[in-house]
Amino acid sequence: MAIALYLADVVKLFGGRRVLEGVSWEIPDDATVGLVGPNGAGKSTVLRLIAGLEEVDGGTVSLAPGVSVAYLPQEPRLDPRRTILEEVLAAHAELAELEERLATLQRRMGEPEVYEDPEALERVMDEHERALERFERLDGGGYRGRVERTLRRLGFDPDDFARSTAGLSGGEKKLVALAGLLVQQPSVLLLDEPDNHLDLDGKALLEQVMADHRGAVVIISHDRYLLDVVADAIAELEPAGRHPGRPQLVVTEGNYSEYISEKRLAMEQQEKLHALQEREAERLRRSILRLKDFSSGGQNQKMVRRWKSMEKRLERLPRTERPLTEPRRMGLELSAERGSKRALEVAGVRRRFGEHEVLAGIDLLVLFGERVGLVGANGSGKSVLFRTVLGEVPDAGAVKLGPSVDVGYYAQEHETLEPALSAVDHVRRARPMTEGDAVAFLGRFLFDWDTARKPVRTLSGGEKSRVQLALLMLRQPNLLLLDEPTNNLDVVSAEVLEDALDEYPGTVLAISHDRYFLERIAGRVVALEEGRLSECPGGYAEYRARRRDGAAEREASAPEQRARVGASRAPRRVRGGASGGA
Repeated sequence: MAIALYLADVVKLFGGRRVLEGVSWEIPDDATVGLVGPNGAGKSTVLRLIAGLEEVDGGTVSLAPGVSVAYLPQEPRLDPRRTILEEVLAAHAELAELEERLATLQRRMGEPEVYEDPEALERVMDEHERALERFERLDGGGYRGRVERTLRRLGFDPDDFARSTAGLSGGEKKLVALAGLLVQQPSVLLLDEPDNHLDLDGKALLEQVMADHRGAVVIISHDRYLLDVVADAIAELEPAGRHPGRPQLVVTEGNYSEYISEKRLAMEQQEKLHALQEREAERLRRSILRLKDFSSGGQNQKMVRRWKSMEKRLERLPRTERPLTEPRRMGLELSAERGSKRALEVAGVRRRFGEHEVLAGIDLLVLFGERVGLVGANGSGKSVLFRTVLGEVPDAGAVKLGPSVDVGYYAQEHETLEPALSAVDHVRRARPMTEGDAVAFLGRFLFDWDTARKPVRTLSGGEKSRVQLALLMLRQPNLLLLDEPTNNLDVVSAEVLEDALDEYPGTVLAISHDRYFLERIAGRVVALEEGRLSECPGGYAEYRARRRDGAAEREASAPEQRARVGASRAPRRVRGGASGGA
């Protein structure tokens, strides 16, 4: 196993603040490593330093000879003037430049001032030959085919290639940008939250891409399921200075679950060892005090020698630091009054937008206390169904809430929050209280005084998510409609939400592409596909197994179907040939 790149004692400052402090890390050339840590620890900064987009303020970042790096930022920027195909073709900058140069040189050869001047023509032809040689060395002739194959692999049909990048969803933009990296065939892929905005099928494609990549992958992600599937190791980055004397970045071999298990075990062992050493140190300190007392103020030399000997033993005693404390967690508690047995009934609901029927006769019954996961591709109509439950009038059918049901809604895009109001304002609207009490309450959701009083529009996605959760805690609804609730939460906060839902006595209907979250909370899964609901009585694991079995059956039947299609087409070809011959 060779090393693709390494960081040695890297230091990075922003505005005088140390973000990275003496970070060292070796990345093997064939490993997939998950980079985790709290928001603000500097994870994205590490990737940008490796990609050469930022300079270190100390230490070094070194690539092995011949190693190339490609970086996918959290929010990729595509050229809105290009089509999907044009965007990916332009991703290999050198090839794109060579292609343009070759076209220019070919035009020049046809210009009279060139082809009528032998010396000028020879210069242009020599330059064209050199450019063509470099183009062929980079497999430029096969580049377009590679681009098209990569786009198809990432779920784009040939009909999609001509679509403008300006109209793409967030998930589609991520996949187009990823295609642009893959066609460059880099040695190291750096992926900063590539799964954000992807639906379940998109995440499955991403997993396959990483599994197939011939080289190293470093991925920042909050998707614990994804990290379980793809990671060979987990690198944990902590904020600079949080634990003096401990490396800021620590690597654990294995996937995310193994990392969590080893971390907890190490903390338990460290706690036991620390407690044992503290008890022994306390015993020695008490013995020393007793001996000092018995020494009659230092007159009894035998006692003096004994307590001085004990002092040396105390100084030599191995000392283990107290275990590292976990980051502060939200104090989320969800409670609810008992609701109607039939919490939600959706009967024959249809919704049409123009010519497109998004919901084609939906039926759904959710009983009190159930935990239901709602899944489906992006754009399949899941949020439309939520809006219909919340009061939008369907084109047909009806939605009925139980008479004692009170609905609480968590919006994916935070549209339930008023941008000009602060978190304090929202809390005081939800329940009358003083400003000080509101700030103290928001402290349970990791807000300090200043942040709690800022307009919501200035908050990060994670902060807006915590405001919404705080309001749900105050309102105490007994039916929760949660639209992608873990999207902007870090891992610790997502775990707090899952724990709170475990204890919640009400009903939950949750849209999510977070497979770890679905496995944890969903007692049954319903899938919205092509306007219709299909139901899986078990949880997410059963749903995945059913989809996998269905895909295998379709794959197995494909040759037979192709044979039937071929047989049905053959007579037509014969008939066409016969009439043509006649």
